[in-house]
Amino acid sequence: MLLLAISGSLRAESYNTALARAAAEVAPAGVDVELFEGLGDLPPFDADLEGDENEAVRHLRERIAAADAVLFVTPEYNGSIPGVLKNAVDWVSRPRADAALRGKTVAVAGASTGQYGALWAQQDLRRVLGVAGARVVCPELPVARAQDVCDPTGAPSPMVAERLRVHLEQLCREAAPLQVAA
Repeated sequence: MLLLAISGSLRAESYNTALARAAAEVAPAGVDVELFEGLGDLPPFDADLEGDENEAVRHLRERIAAADAVLFVTPEYNGSIPGVLKNAVDWVSRPRADAALRGKTVAVAGASTGQYGALWAQQDLRRVLGVAGARVVCPELPVARAQDVCDPTGAPSPMVAERLRVHLEQLCREAAPLQVAA
């Protein structure tokens, strides 16, 4: 099974990107985790460019299409989803009939230095992904006060890693029947 992890943060020392990277370490046996890097290369969504997308858009669509499931890890900016992540969802939700996200099993997680662990952004992202046609599973996975539960490199503590492991097990369990049917 291939799980694609997408961090909605472009920051070099991002707790969210570290959480996405940690997914590879705690994923269930038999699950390969690929970290997508390249959200910053996507142009702003423009419906007039559909059908004539640049290489970054094609690459993102191909990686999502190839994955059996996707984990989106989002920071929270001004109480919601970062623009770069919303932009990516807009690109992969079109054209609607054969969108890369259509029917794709996805889950969300998020980290913040505040007390709510990017919970509002995760709720918004779950809604946006569902409207975009994804099959959103698992509850949110908030990682609050990331600076206190991650080491200096951003790697999550054993407690957070365990919560992530359980989250990924549920995501993979939900995606597995669809993988067999395909």
